[in-house]
Amino acid sequence: MSPSSKRVYIAYTGGTIGMKKAPAGYVPAAGYLQKQMKRLPELKSKKMPAFDIHEYDPLQDSSDMTPEDWLKIADDIADRHNHYDGFVVLHGTDTMAYTASALPFMLQGLQKPVIITGAQIPLCEIRNDARENLITAMLIAADFVIPEVCLCFGSKLLRGNRATKIDADGFEAFASPNFPALGTVGTDIKINWDLVLSPSQVSEPVNVRPMSASRVAVLRLFPGISSDIVRNVLQPPPIKGVVLETYGTGNAPQDPQLIGALQTASEQGIVIINCTQCSKGSVNMADYATSSALAQAGVISGFDMTVEAALAKMACLFGRDLKPEIVKKKMQINMRGELSRPSGG
Repeated sequence: MSPSSKRVYIAYTGGTIGMKKAPAGYVPAAGYLQKQMKRLPELKSKKMPAFDIHEYDPLQDSSDMTPEDWLKIADDIADRHNHYDGFVVLHGTDTMAYTASALPFMLQGLQKPVIITGAQIPLCEIRNDARENLITAMLIAADFVIPEVCLCFGSKLLRGNRATKIDADGFEAFASPNFPALGTVGTDIKINWDLVLSPSQVSEPVNVRPMSASRVAVLRLFPGISSDIVRNVLQPPPIKGVVLETYGTGNAPQDPQLIGALQTASEQGIVIINCTQCSKGSVNMADYATSSALAQAGVISGFDMTVEAALAKMACLFGRDLKPEIVKKKMQINMRGELSRPSGG
């Protein structure tokens, strides 16, 4: 392997990967990750890309991430898109899948890899997963022309808007239940090129579409849920859209008042998208009466989208000031590889 001439930009937003041990537990500390990285001889190898790190201020636990932070990351990447071969976003694991789902819809015209990673154990510990995740993410960002936002963790490279966190402790913390991994990490890094999205044919600069903050929500159904709870959540304003987490292939209780609350909200212009609570599988609202009733009430199918992707996509569409009927149509069209349906704009 010849010496790398590539250059990677690292956006360090916070998270466990760079945390420092303190009496009360791990905490983010300014400049601490860079000190740990300087101790890694691997990063001095000629096979590794050159890199620049932008440490965000303040560093955040990912539990505190908001759509405003997604916009900050997206703007950061867009501003530097032409100056680097690839990008690595270091992020906490708790909401990593949400950020990985949001960025593909925000970054329009992306031509280079954006690899999101983090760790379950920080780099400062003797035994950690941070080192491997960091090095692998940097190599993929530098050496593989994947014009997508990806999540790299453990032995998998996943499409960002197909990923979800499945393990709070394990090193294989993320999965893509309804779509194959874009790549696997073992003795070699193997990319499934037939699954990778084609680069944009438009040569215009990357532009960023903002999110609609605090206008969308997730409502998970459970046995005995009150129609009053549903009605109170679906109050316009401020709600514009809701991801409804249903049972199985998209089923819900046949409580007339609950169905009525959903229908009223839909008639008021609130977009309600049906996503299954199951980790794997797709919503099919024609199979059972318990799901067809939702369709009759104006609820639309989210097919095999993750909840994270559905929420992010809806927020992005409303951020474009689109009318509810247009949002409904686009929610059911594959825009960035987020669902197994025909593609659209």
